[in-house]
Amino acid sequence: MNPTTVDYLLWGALPYVVLAVLIGGTIWRYRYDRFGWTTRSSQLYESRLLRIASPVFHFGLLVVIIGHVVGLLIPESWTDAVGITNDQYHVTALSLGGIAGVTTLGGIALLIWRRRTTGPVFSATTVNDKVMYLVLVAAILAGIATTLLSAVAGLTGAHEADYRETVSPWFRSVFYLQPDVAAMTAATGAFKLHALIGLALFALFPFTRLVHAFSAPVWYIFRPYVVYRTRDKEPTQSTRPIRRGWT
Repeated sequence: MNPTTVDYLLWGALPYVVLAVLIGGTIWRYRYDRFGWTTRSSQLYESRLLRIASPVFHFGLLVVIIGHVVGLLIPESWTDAVGITNDQYHVTALSLGGIAGVTTLGGIALLIWRRRTTGPVFSATTVNDKVMYLVLVAAILAGIATTLLSAVAGLTGAHEADYRETVSPWFRSVFYLQPDVAAMTAATGAFKLHALIGLALFALFPFTRLVHAFSAPVWYIFRPYVVYRTRDKEPTQSTRPIRRGWT
């Protein structure tokens, strides 16, 4: 199938527009809306459901992200080189991807239920939040559908529905600044829809509460010890040696 003008716009130009919006929007948000750079936590209003829904959603999402990194960035030739067969790859992708997708969907469903049924939380929900939830749920549902389709395609040999031969080469080619529009054109409608929803999510990213993902407290792991000073002028024999913190 030869790419059309629409294909070149969607898979050749649109990704760079989205990257420009993502990078430019993030810089703008950081410079001019630092006080809005937050999750706008509603834990004070309700914490019982949040203690369950938030970890479920975030842990599921973490596995989903890892799965996308492996599936999109690692070529099929690499997995073949280490002895992972096509069937093994797709069975693993179906099992782990399916579990992660359902877990993420369950977590966000609980978060939405909490936000809709808890008065103060619902009152604090903006139109921006509603759009974000809508696109995020659509991305998760499309991802679960494409995971199932890809696994079935890989096991049955239906190459046109195998994202490792269509979506993955296109995704990597975008970063080479030579987008493989033909590869994406050969993908099925489900994969194209999932890719478009993903692009929409990235375009919305800097302007929603999702931007807090760029503020993960990684520095906390490397922080110095908290030093407590003793009131004793001189340590006694029973006093443990004083260890200095970072200076």
